[in-house]
Amino acid sequence: MNKPKMALEKGVPSSSRVLMLLGQLERINGEAMLSDSEVSRQITSKILHLIQTQEKTRKELTTKGSGGMEVILATLENARDLQTILNILGILNELLSVAGGRRISVCVSKGGTAVLLQLLISSSKETPPNEELMLHVHSLLAKIGPKDRKFGVKARLTGGLNVTVNLLKQNVHNNKLLLPCLQVLRVYSANSVNAVSLGKNGVVELMFKVIGPYSKKNTSAMKVALDTLGALLKSKMNARRAVERAQVAALLSIYQDWHRNDTRHRHTLIRKSILGCLKNVTNSRLGRKAFIEADGMRILYNTSTECLPVRTLDSLVSTSSLIMRKCFPKNRLPLPTIKSVYLHALPHMPAGGPVAQLYNQPPGVDDVVDESDDNEDLELETENDTENEEDEKDKDENDDFETDLAKLRPRQVQARPFDELRVYERFFLELSEDFQGFDLTNSKAGVGVTPAPPLPKPPKPILVPSGQAPPKPPHQEGGPKPQRGEKGDPRQLEALELEGISLKCAPEKLLLQGESLRPVPPPAQPLQGGTATTPQGLEPLEPLELELSSSLSRLGLEGGGGGGVGVEDGGAEQGVLEVPDTAALLPLHDPELYIQVAKSTRSVPSYTEVAYPDYCGHLAPGTPEPILERVYGVQRTKIFQDIERLIHPGDILDKVVYDLDLPSCPVIDDGETLKFNSQFESGNLRKALQVRKYEYDLILNSDINSNHYHQWFYFEVSSMRVGTPYRFNIINCEKANSQFNYGMQVLMYSVQEAISGRPQWGRTGQDICYYKNHFSRSSIAAGGQKGKSYYTMTFTVTFEHKDDVCYFAYHYPYTFSTLKMHLQKLQEKCGDGVYLREDVLCDTLGGNPCPLLTITAMPDSTNPTHINQLRSRPVVFLTGRVHPGETNASWVMKGTLEFLTGSSPLAHSLRACFLFKVIPMLNPDGVINGNHRCSLSGEDLNRQWQHPIPDLHPTIYHTKGLLQYLNAIQRAPLVFCDYHGHSRKKNVFMYGCSVKETVWQTNINAPSCELHEDLGYRTLPKLLSQLAPAFSMSSCSFVVERSKEATARVVVWRELGVQRSYTMESTLCGCDQGKYKGLQIGTRELEEMGAQLCVALLRLHRLTSPLELHTHSHTHTQMLEVENELIETQRCSVTTSPTTYVLAEDEPALEEEEVDYSAESDTDHDPQDPAEPLSDSELNDKDPLS
Repeated sequence: MNKPKMALEKGVPSSSRVLMLLGQLERINGEAMLSDSEVSRQITSKILHLIQTQEKTRKELTTKGSGGMEVILATLENARDLQTILNILGILNELLSVAGGRRISVCVSKGGTAVLLQLLISSSKETPPNEELMLHVHSLLAKIGPKDRKFGVKARLTGGLNVTVNLLKQNVHNNKLLLPCLQVLRVYSANSVNAVSLGKNGVVELMFKVIGPYSKKNTSAMKVALDTLGALLKSKMNARRAVERAQVAALLSIYQDWHRNDTRHRHTLIRKSILGCLKNVTNSRLGRKAFIEADGMRILYNTSTECLPVRTLDSLVSTSSLIMRKCFPKNRLPLPTIKSVYLHALPHMPAGGPVAQLYNQPPGVDDVVDESDDNEDLELETENDTENEEDEKDKDENDDFETDLAKLRPRQVQARPFDELRVYERFFLELSEDFQGFDLTNSKAGVGVTPAPPLPKPPKPILVPSGQAPPKPPHQEGGPKPQRGEKGDPRQLEALELEGISLKCAPEKLLLQGESLRPVPPPAQPLQGGTATTPQGLEPLEPLELELSSSLSRLGLEGGGGGGVGVEDGGAEQGVLEVPDTAALLPLHDPELYIQVAKSTRSVPSYTEVAYPDYCGHLAPGTPEPILERVYGVQRTKIFQDIERLIHPGDILDKVVYDLDLPSCPVIDDGETLKFNSQFESGNLRKALQVRKYEYDLILNSDINSNHYHQWFYFEVSSMRVGTPYRFNIINCEKANSQFNYGMQVLMYSVQEAISGRPQWGRTGQDICYYKNHFSRSSIAAGGQKGKSYYTMTFTVTFEHKDDVCYFAYHYPYTFSTLKMHLQKLQEKCGDGVYLREDVLCDTLGGNPCPLLTITAMPDSTNPTHINQLRSRPVVFLTGRVHPGETNASWVMKGTLEFLTGSSPLAHSLRACFLFKVIPMLNPDGVINGNHRCSLSGEDLNRQWQHPIPDLHPTIYHTKGLLQYLNAIQRAPLVFCDYHGHSRKKNVFMYGCSVKETVWQTNINAPSCELHEDLGYRTLPKLLSQLAPAFSMSSCSFVVERSKEATARVVVWRELGVQRSYTMESTLCGCDQGKYKGLQIGTRELEEMGAQLCVALLRLHRLTSPLELHTHSHTHTQMLEVENELIETQRCSVTTSPTTYVLAEDEPALEEEEVDYSAESDTDHDPQDPAEPLSDSELNDKDPLS
């Protein structure tokens, strides 16, 4: 060790006694006079006395620059006199005992660890070793070890490890030496190599000699020994050694004894340390097996149950719960296969594609449970673990950021030949139309599409089944037709007793296309495989008889106030229940029209039923519903109820009550069992098992041609008891966390409530939580992820109405038939001067049309100037619903479409500014068949944008073709926005693309000249943050990730150069900021978001093209006035249709914004989209990053 030089610190008096003594000690070290042990003994004794009596002396010794620590350690290193050594050890102990953290770090930095370990080795050679010396050295090592990251390595290399172990073996019953030796051993064991070495040296068995049954003596040594044992058992080899010596049962016995005797809970830390040992030993398969064989599940369950009432014992309950869940035997799902119930034959199956891999797997491979020692450790799930969602972020998420500048920069990619792209001209008739055939003076003639002729009316009204006898019409044939609202009106349904409306017809007829919408001018014919088809007229369907399904449950409404009636009984007069007329409140909903369009919807299962909520419609509640406050202990309680299944298997019914794998599964009608159904459009529930009288396990179906993506659910429940809490467990969820842990509730629709005038989906469910369960799948089925476990989403519902039929859904359902109905109603109701044309872009794999809408303003006249103005409008391209389970995207799209076709001045101005191309639903097949993520190809369509295959991804292939055609004719969109939903974040936000912001998040070294970038991509999100209360700018991200390179956002940005290319993500839960803070999001807020995007686009147009507002036409003059009003007034009321609340206040002025690089990019599976470089004249002058 280098000999230090004593220095006097500025401000410290030279007469200080301790510094004088240190100076003397330093001279003795330098003159090699330590042989004069009496002198060094006296000096060190005086220093020790000063330190013990004066706090000022301690500070002088450790003050920066004093050199005191170096002198002390140098003296210790060279001393040979025992008393001098003890004095110096006493000095160090006094110094490091007070304000130890900083002083210990100083000691370590000055080489204190090496000096003490060397002293330990040299002292151990004496026979016997000096007990007092060993005591002091180990006490100091126990203090220094945790602060020295290489302490374990140093101890092993110097031999200190073996010295401590041997000393401990010789002094197991020496209470004076036991504790410091154990403390040092605990630090040694933190090193994994040391842990293995100590295990081989018999330290595991040694620890079991120290720990034992309950005792009030030596509790400190007991605690340290347990901590040491816990660290040692992290080694698989040591855990195996403990299992072989039956020490798992011994730990359980010790825990029971401490639990039984520690009645005042004074030794909670010791009990927790015992559980820590059990937690580590059960990380191996042998450990879990030994735990089960030792009846560990029952022991921990019983002890934890007794601890539940005591809040201070939560740590014991949580750790016990963790151990029990880990040791709960892993089971496969109670299914014949985890592949989807349904299979759709593909035009061709790529050899390396997911479907080929899925169906080439060996039989039963998805039913295998991994028997691996590498059991994934469950995170400790306490009641507070869900309070901070930031903990969910992957530590290595930056690794996903694109770091290749060549890939980051937008580049023109060789598109399909223009001759091939010319096929898309038919979808841009407005660019060549001369409008000579339009009567532009008539407001209705200004509509660019003529509503299609109404679909044929059903031959008889949709009546409500009685479930016992065929329903009787309320009036006799030939009698006078009653007026609406009078008793006997066919539209006044008998007690609405249906679980769904059944369309009784041959399946092949259901697959026929109905009469399609024929706008004027006629739409382009759908594309197939990249070529245009010859226009063909579609034969309308013959009227299908609408019959009542005899299989529907009885929904008898008891008589009394409110219009409820009973069934005809004896001579009693049969009552009639009126279904509320919501036409005024739901202008885009028509039940009869819905039935008609549903007939032409093609599904893989050939659905013959219609869910009542889709038939009757949804009326948004008047006020948003608050985010559910999580009840303390709810997750723990649910987990313990699950564990009871293993402990008390006799209490479990395990009765199958619904199963799509068994078409002949009998319907249990005993009055005690719920009935389930999901065989309707967008429905998803594969199996229901009754596990207790009022508890059901539910299993969701995989996406078609897939074996995963379990999240979306939509099913029907009936035969419930009023006032009884029912627990529902969806047991095959896949994501590691969910907004159900953060206040989100499921959606429920009550038929009885709808009949009473409240046809609406409402948030419901109590005791909601989301946690890992004991079901798992093989690594092959999990895509290579070993030990992939499923998660349970559980909720409890108490039904309020007798004989009700209720529907549950993950989010507000929006079916493909609903979209078709809404589009037809929009054509009928669109405002004056609207150019609206609906084309069929292509047919999907399932044979369903993919609608493409064109919306803009009609020209003021047929004057070439006005025609050219229409043709020169910038294009805004909007898409949605590529992921079927993200139904909120469709509600946002509905708000956008209602605004665009509305009659407000803002809507009129917006149409005059832009040409809108809208594809409201990119994945109709997935929506129809109840998928969550994929199309019928079994693939995520938002990962196919780079190289879409026309036969497998027709909607993506042709949508990209439309964009490539626009780019080829120099009309690339000003804005591209893909509507999505987000399952793990709150608020509404956007993802965009920026080279600069991606580089700033990585370690790329790039010259600033290479990173010059127009900040125009931030303008639209900034506007939305000022306009929309649900929008959060801080949640937006503009980084480009490798995993998202095949998404719409990135491809449109990179290949087509669209700077403003976005994914707009809407929360499935609610908001944690702004006007809607603390509220769950509803359809009203989602539609409002869609409308506010339109307002933001109008403002964007003013910012990007201010000169275009100046024109001599009357339309543009009016538009300019509206824009000036937006700027000058403080509040503006925007009105579209009664179903869409748009804006309560005017947009604030756009402020220059400092770029915030803290926004995180979502690592979830959710999709993203791309953007293009267009210059913003107002923002280009001030680039805060240039």
